[in-house]
Amino acid sequence: MPIQWFPGHMASARKKAAETMAGIDVVIEVLDARLPAASANPMIEELRRARQRACLKLLNKADLADPEATREWLEFLNREPGVKAVALSARKPAEVNRIPALCQALAPHRDDNTKPLRMMIMGIPNVGKSTLMNALVKRRIAAVGDEPAVTKSQQRVVLGPRLVLVDTPGLMWPKIEHDADGYMLAASHAIGRNAVPEEEVAVFLAGILLERYPGLLAARYGFAVAGLDAPGVLEAVARRRGCLLKGRGGEPDLERAALLLLQDYRDGALGRVSLETPASRRAMLAAPPPAEA
Repeated sequence: MPIQWFPGHMASARKKAAETMAGIDVVIEVLDARLPAASANPMIEELRRARQRACLKLLNKADLADPEATREWLEFLNREPGVKAVALSARKPAEVNRIPALCQALAPHRDDNTKPLRMMIMGIPNVGKSTLMNALVKRRIAAVGDEPAVTKSQQRVVLGPRLVLVDTPGLMWPKIEHDADGYMLAASHAIGRNAVPEEEVAVFLAGILLERYPGLLAARYGFAVAGLDAPGVLEAVARRRGCLLKGRGGEPDLERAALLLLQDYRDGALGRVSLETPASRRAMLAAPPPAEA
């Protein structure tokens, strides 16, 4: 079933973003390096193409992502016209400091002192836009939090005589068509907890970990993964970590286990994990839609 999570302020944020884009040179789109396609808002692509704006795609949180998957995504994204894609961590100043020069290369007509280079940060909630903004201006001007949709309004900052930066609220689109995208976004905390049951999200995550990163699962929780399915992983985590329901004869507390697994993924405690690759994305899009019950 398509997932809908579109807080009321996002409709006005989209309208304001469209107006602002008319006066900027380069769109800086912040993506989650662990799910670059699932975390790309199609409305941002639509707006920037309509305005014919170049785009710097930042695969943020690259220190949490599988480096081989990130390499494949960079090759894929850098084949797009008018796009430059790089991987970084917004928490590392040396990597953030490269951004103005990368934007300048995408807008060579602004390489003089007559008019400043105008950049606009965009992306979905909780991909690290505020952390990036604070690192670029070298002071805290944007609220940072582990909840989606923390930033509610645009901010315009003059970085120097030749650089102007606009930060925008996290922007979602009204309907997430693919279930897998919804689960990836929920696992990475880009959409709110009320959008998808966390136990379902954790089972989806466990399935990816079993398929692609069984060694990381075994190393983190200390149980053998052979013979387990995704729900079985959740039960094994519950038993290994003492998540048991009181007065239920040792029955596993799957809700607590789900929260534990999701938090370990979000914090990078499992290791460097990517939820999608260009190949898995192609396979997902090519798969027939599930039959309606």
